[in-house]
Amino acid sequence: MAKVISLCGLVCTGKSTYAKKLCRDRKAALLSVDEITLALFPDGAGDMLDTYVERTEKLVFAKACEYAEVGIDSVLDIGLWTKRERDEAREYFAQKGVVFEIHYITVPREEWLRRIEKRNSAVMAGEYSAYYVDEGLAEKCLGAFEEPQADEEVYTVNDYRI
Repeated sequence: MAKVISLCGLVCTGKSTYAKKLCRDRKAALLSVDEITLALFPDGAGDMLDTYVERTEKLVFAKACEYAEVGIDSVLDIGLWTKRERDEAREYFAQKGVVFEIHYITVPREEWLRRIEKRNSAVMAGEYSAYYVDEGLAEKCLGAFEEPQADEEVYTVNDYRI
């Protein structure tokens, strides 16, 4: 049976790079919330971004189920920042009868800050299509993110190299 693998982790921890590697290794479809929202709103979505991200996540979940029904694995490049989001994702796929797992990508704080700086430089130079992570967004990420606990079923990838 096809599997859906969802990523979990802060922005700039290497989720997208890891997702692409998983897709190559498993011959899986990549479903990226950032890729979709950036294509639709290249100049940003302002106060509506969180709403659009939520809608896009619902679309990505539905597409992953469609792919699973025809035997195609998929990798969801999303954050799953809270335990509630992770629990809801597990429940959603369980109700659909789809095999689901979460890979938690984590790096040390110093490396995270270095990656933010590297990404921001690439975004500003037009070399990389991603959201610019200013201090406000970085703080929002840290404030909202709930690290998976021991009782959660996650596969932890420490310090993924990009």
